[in-house]
This record gives sequence, C-alpha cells and structure tokens, in this order.
Amino acid sequence: MTPTSANTADNSYGELRAQLATLTTEAFRPELSDIDQLPTAEIARIMNGEDRSVPEAVAARLPQIAAAIDATAERMARGGRLIYAGAGTAGRLGVLDASECPPTFNTDPTQVIGLIAGGPTAMVTAVEGAEDSKKLAAAELDDLAITPNDTVVGISASGRTPYAIGAVEHARGLGALTIGLSCNAGSALGAAAEHALEVVVGPELLTGSTRLKAGTAQKLVLNMISTITMIRLGKTYGNLMVDVRASNEKLRARSRRIVALATGAQDTEIEAALAATDGEVKNAILVLLGSVDGPTAAALLDEARGHLRVALQAAAARSA
Repeated sequence: MTPTSANTADNSYGELRAQLATLTTEAFRPELSDIDQLPTAEIARIMNGEDRSVPEAVAARLPQIAAAIDATAERMARGGRLIYAGAGTAGRLGVLDASECPPTFNTDPTQVIGLIAGGPTAMVTAVEGAEDSKKLAAAELDDLAITPNDTVVGISASGRTPYAIGAVEHARGLGALTIGLSCNAGSALGAAAEHALEVVVGPELLTGSTRLKAGTAQKLVLNMISTITMIRLGKTYGNLMVDVRASNEKLRARSRRIVALATGAQDTEIEAALAATDGEVKNAILVLLGSVDGPTAAALLDEARGHLRVALQAAAARSA
C-alpha cells in the first residue's frame, strides 16, 4: 500500500469511526463495563430489563408504522409486492419475515421478498463488503423489475448501511413506496425513505451489538408490517388465519380447527366442505356459513378479492 492509499484508508476509517460515535445504537455504557464479572442470573435480569423497554420504543412510533402499513396494503391490493432489503441481522430478519408469509397467509413466494446483502450465503455466513454497496442493492431491485405498486423496506439498525439506503433510494426513484426502518433518530435511511420508522431503543447491553434490542425492535415492526398488511388484504377472518396453507400434518389439523372455530360445524361437515374446496380453509368457511357450493364459494371470493366478510355478504344477498 502506497503512502497516499494508506492515508486515504486512514481517513476513511476515521470518518466511519466518527459517524459510529454519533449513533445511539453504538454508544458505550460505562455502567455495564463490569458485566462480565456478574453472576449469570444477574446478567439475565439486566438483559430482561433491557428487552422490556423495546415495546415502549415501538409504541412511540405506532402512528408512523400504521401510516406505512396502510400505504403498503393499498399498493399490494393493486398487485404490488412487499420487498425487504438489509444487511447482516437486519437482512436476515427481513428474509425470515418474507419466508413465513407463504405458509401463514398463502401468499405467492414472489409477493413478499427478502433481500440480504451478499445473497443467500449471507444468511449463515458474513459476506464481507456486501453491505457497503448501494449499486448491489440497485442491481438486485432491477432484477425484480420494481414498479410503482411495490413497497421496498430498507432495514438497518444504524440507519447508515449503504445497501439498505441504496435500495430505498433506487426504489423511490422508480416510483415505489419506500420505508426506512432503523433504530437511530435522524438517520440517513429515514431521510431517504418516504416513511421513516425510527425506533430508538437506546444503547445495547454489548456495545454496538444490534442483534439485541435493535434486532428485537425490527422483528416487532416487521411482524406488524406483514401481519397487518395481510389483515387489510383479507388474509384473515377475525383473528383466524383463513388463508393458511396446509403443507404438513400440523397445519392440516390447524386448518380443520380454524374452520370449526369460524363455523361451529361438526367434523363431518368440515371434512365435506374442505373436500369440496380442495382443502382451502377460506372457501370451506364460505361453503358452510354461506350455504353455497365449492365453485360458487371460489367465484364469490374472487369477486370479493379474497375478503371473506365481503363474500359472505354477497352469499347472503344471493339467498335473500
């Protein structure tokens, strides 16, 4: 390395260190400097106390979270997708949330997508340098052919991760809805997004270990974004997962229980309704509560864009 390149590297690291020193998520807590000498039970008590503060931090941002969810649901109702983009822990949380939507809400795997800097390998192994590339995020979004109906959520505890910021900037330039989820106030990610969700949880128990409170906060908000969006899209009936995909024995048993809870029908009626609807829980409920056959239930739900309550009203009007 030449003297000039060495100086450039030193300046770059110096600037980064200065940036990190301003972040709440990176702050050092001198009162915990002897935590490694405490009994295990005491460390666990401290951690538990730290974790209890996270829901309060999320609660402080509920109006902003709700507004972002309503905007997301509106676009998804027009055929848009929900796309998460992050690096490290933040990226893994996005991939996790996206991967749980198909079995929970019977979404197509292309409807909710998780992008992590460095690709699938980064789910289990650190991919050096990937999080520093805005261009990588833009290229991956271009591969998905982003449209104005899509929503892109950049996730970064620090709010300064180039990959997450690059994803939001590129998506916003293409007319997509953008959300920036971070754990620092006044973040670059928040400034880049249309909706800034800055859940400030404070310094971590271990300095800079944002897999702790920041990660928990991000998981809570992502739970809200996907779950409430799916509720708005008619993927539930009350608090029942009527679009659940019965892909294993446990879920098949859950499907029958959901139909029973929604209708109060007997087992033989439930089995007949599920048989008439190819195992679709929502359709089976409509068959039982709306007194229609399987094909009619499918047609009514299609007309209602998947909203069971709307389809039930239409079935009632048909029989009136």
